[in-house]
Amino acid sequence: MKVIGVIPARYASTRFPGKPLADICGKPMIWWVYQQVMQVKGFADIYVATDDERIAECCQKYGMKYLMTRTDTPNHIHRIWEVTEMIEADYYISINGDEPLISPENIQAAFPDKVVSDRPFFLSVYRELKDPAELMDTANVKIVLNQDGVCMYQSRHPIPCPKGSLLFAYKKAIGIECFNKKALDFFAHAEMGTLEKIEDIDHLRFLENGIPIYYKKIESESLSVDTKNDLEKVRLIIENKTKENV
Repeated sequence: MKVIGVIPARYASTRFPGKPLADICGKPMIWWVYQQVMQVKGFADIYVATDDERIAECCQKYGMKYLMTRTDTPNHIHRIWEVTEMIEADYYISINGDEPLISPENIQAAFPDKVVSDRPFFLSVYRELKDPAELMDTANVKIVLNQDGVCMYQSRHPIPCPKGSLLFAYKKAIGIECFNKKALDFFAHAEMGTLEKIEDIDHLRFLENGIPIYYKKIESESLSVDTKNDLEKVRLIIENKTKENV
């Protein structure tokens, strides 16, 4: 089974331009993410997928493999699809380029047990939410699953509604996603659906067309860098870890 690790990285982030190159203890953020992914066993290769020459130059400087994608790519799933047009594999695992603290064990959880090639296949991971602020943050995508771990719906708002019971935990989708080629081909050529437009969640394109998304639970304390305040938190954590290892 050939599995490729892909770290999508674009420079023109709306909230935080140049985020992949943000300095963290003397190294760019994308370097820290790449180092974590390198610790995962089972990848045939690992690439940064970018549309920006500045990020490409950074990859060259630090010896990170990269692939150039189009500048008009609408989202990260399209960017992963472009990689499938250049590199052949059974699966492509996308790892968010803004989580420098991401755990190799959590990435490993997104590896499938077997090769599925006759239909679209999409596997991802989630964690339970414990902080009420995270629950209300529309940047966090909440999910509901059936008894087999298959996604029923996703929303930026808290779901399900706790009218009948409070005895459950909300679930947050994490940016570690495994696709086969058929799933990415479908996404790249399908029209955006109504629910996808309303919620602004890419994954709903699969659900609206009856393509299942399988989820595995992970234990994660990883912090995504969406703002400069997040960046400062990550810097402090890495600084403290560095001191502990000295």
